[in-house]
Amino acid sequence: MTRKSPEKIFIKGNEAIARGAIAAGCKCFFGYPITPQNDIPEYMSQALVEAGGEFVQAESEVASANMLLGAGACGIRAMTSSSSPGISLMQEAISYMAGSEIPAVIVNMNRGGPGLGDIGPSQGDYFQSTRGGGHGDYRTLVLAPASCQEAYDLIIKAFDLAFKYRNPVLILGDAILGNMKEAVSPWKPAPVDPAEAADWRLEGAKGRGPRLHKSLYLHEGELAGQNKRLQEKYLAMQAETDFELYRTEDADLVVCAYGSIARIAKSAVRKLRKEGLKVGLFRPVNLYPFPSGPLAELAGQGKRFLTIEHNLGQMVEDVRLSVRGLADSEQFSVYPGNLPLPDDFEEPIKKALAGK
Repeated sequence: MTRKSPEKIFIKGNEAIARGAIAAGCKCFFGYPITPQNDIPEYMSQALVEAGGEFVQAESEVASANMLLGAGACGIRAMTSSSSPGISLMQEAISYMAGSEIPAVIVNMNRGGPGLGDIGPSQGDYFQSTRGGGHGDYRTLVLAPASCQEAYDLIIKAFDLAFKYRNPVLILGDAILGNMKEAVSPWKPAPVDPAEAADWRLEGAKGRGPRLHKSLYLHEGELAGQNKRLQEKYLAMQAETDFELYRTEDADLVVCAYGSIARIAKSAVRKLRKEGLKVGLFRPVNLYPFPSGPLAELAGQGKRFLTIEHNLGQMVEDVRLSVRGLADSEQFSVYPGNLPLPDDFEEPIKKALAGK
């Protein structure tokens, strides 16, 4: 249950995430500086403490992720944030959290790569985010906000999903989302249930048997059993799909894009619509699980697809898997290091629309 506020504040996407996390009941933040997400720990260093929580600037991203593991094992709503190279350093701990079924919220304000790249926007971490990112067979739920309001809303949702499935949840943004300013209506969700995680959190074993969180299974068949349980959980996650459809009802071509690139593409779609071209937009909000069903429905209606991404072609694989046997998707890449405008998308959209 949510209670919307009539108040509007003009803030960055990074600050929207920090404010939303506190509203969601976040009690611990562990992080390390890296551009372009530094506004998040900067805001949390004061506001979270004032809200009764704990802020720790760790000595590294590796340390912050392992602190997050410890807090999550105690049933505490905790989070970290970083950007691409920093998230890479966290992958071992994220795999341990998934294997141990420990909830956590992780924010990645994606920057250009590979390597150190630059501090500008990119969507080059899609594969890392949606395919697990670290070692072993595991998945993280992935949410991709496209506005500052969604950044606020989805961080609240992320905490709820993390504890619902006892699994890490990743918010995937970029330098555009993190640093642009928009009006946001803050709201407070229902208070966190004091009994949340009461049956598994580590809090001392007085008066009951001990509890154990682990990802090491050495007895014959033990690891296979754990992986089977995890797979059943990942299948249950498939119900968690969210997406936006824009002008797809009569569209001949559907542009597929997510996050900040979807907003830029939407502007191009609006302009081309005014020119009489039948083009629409499909924007996944959940990147994992990917909303394949709605795309398959559109493909069944005879529509064609163009995937636009700020990378060399990653989400397009999920689009093609979603429509396989019915259609295909062309792909247009904005190379990381460039900042696109709506005009940059008009020619590739027209070209795809004219194709067979």
